Amino acid sequence: MEDRYDIKFSQIEGQTVSLFGVFDGHAGALAAEYLKEHLLDNLMKHPQFLGDPKLALKTTFLKTDADFLESVSIPYRQDGSTALTAVLVSDQLYVANVGDSRAIAIKGGKAIPLSDDHKPNRKDEQMRIENAGGRVSYDGFTWRVDGILAMSRAFGNRGLKKYVIAEPDIQEAEVNDDLEYLVLATDGLWDVVQNEDIISLVRATDGTEAAALKLTELAYSRHSSDNITCIVVQIHH
Repeated sequence: MEDRYDIKFSQIEGQTVSLFGVFDGHAGALAAEYLKEHLLDNLMKHPQFLGDPKLALKTTFLKTDADFLESVSIPYRQDGSTALTAVLVSDQLYVANVGDSRAIAIKGGKAIPLSDDHKPNRKDEQMRIENAGGRVSYDGFTWRVDGILAMSRAFGNRGLKKYVIAEPDIQEAEVNDDLEYLVLATDGLWDVVQNEDIISLVRATDGTEAAALKLTELAYSRHSSDNITCIVVQIHH
């Protein structure tokens, strides 16, 4: 089990902030563990966290990736991790994603995607990788970077760092009365669970912890072959 997660609530300059993150490690758990211990803390310490959250997210992701690589003293370790974070500041929601974990909002009875998977065969990602000197190929099962990694962005992955970057895509949404729930999960859930299943299960379950547990159990019962981590956030309660 190489997944990790982190949840933080804080008061910063009189504002209530809530932060959630899921991290799906690969080639070892070192990167996911490092992100659990440092990423959200680093973000809250960023001088522009309240003034320019998007800038804070981007620079914090890149700096934390560099710090992680510097912290690994064993040169042959190739640990990597996705990072999917959701940050609530006042009435604004910011979702930053690196990798193929995924966030959706349940809004007005519909599932609204808040992240796009970073897959090597995504046209813009394939072009970026190849322009940087990398190669994208299909191994009969999935698309991979240099025949190794099945995602195009990640923390860590020292040997692929020239083109497997940790710069996040960031989406912003207004928190209004229509926004009911936020679901963040690693791909072990999304491989086998559809958005429609998410809506009906979450709405029918009493409590977010119970809903997250039921979602992980549903993915497991459908024979998901990957690690499964899920966070469910109720926006209005």
